Amino acid sequence: MIVKNKMEFAKGAFLAATFAGVLALIFSPVFGDGRNGLVYADDMFNKLSKGSSYFIPKVAKNNERFANTAIAVSVKFEKPEQIDGTVKLLAASGIEAKNANSELQINGNLGALMAKILQDSDDMYKNNGAAVVARYGADEKKVMESWHTMLKGVDKSLKKQGKIEEAKLVSDVIKKAVEPAYNYYKVDAQNVVDKAGIMTGLLVFYVAYTMWWGFAIFYMFDGIGLTMKKAKVKKEV
Repeated sequence: MIVKNKMEFAKGAFLAATFAGVLALIFSPVFGDGRNGLVYADDMFNKLSKGSSYFIPKVAKNNERFANTAIAVSVKFEKPEQIDGTVKLLAASGIEAKNANSELQINGNLGALMAKILQDSDDMYKNNGAAVVARYGADEKKVMESWHTMLKGVDKSLKKQGKIEEAKLVSDVIKKAVEPAYNYYKVDAQNVVDKAGIMTGLLVFYVAYTMWWGFAIFYMFDGIGLTMKKAKVKKEV
């Protein structure tokens, strides 16, 4: 490699070296509790995301309309051994259910069932998994996994029956209660407004850091004579 412009190449090399130094710092466990920069940023955004994902009270309010709604559905499980465990959860919730030919048959009050699941979801969302364990005598995450699998089947069965409003409620419980509660379990929620300064700083750093590497490449390529110029327009005679 022949360097044609040592000054420009030196600028690029300096920017590339400092870029690499900052990158090494980002991957160093110096951001508290042995975390590197990526883990720190990921943890922060998870907390901020959780802080804006609490929809359980709204779903619970909507569930009040189904307080006297009865359902009778059959749910198929990919793993039949999961049925008996779900039957126990439903029994503890006061819902009639039984294992019939590898299908879970549920008969009961839709509003009451959703209220129980919303209560479990709320406890999990607030990192109070001990309350769920005490309620069923089972691992809290396993409980939520069972609810999730069952609700998927209930949603499908209700749609087949043409009960669209009931299916919409079940879908909302899945997406706005069970899934956030499970995914954000043991994550401490934070409000975006409380971390506005750090978020702004990370955004500015991301843009600047990207440009940093871009200029490093630009100057080094310029230094070895690789440049981009607009092609001359040929005039027709």
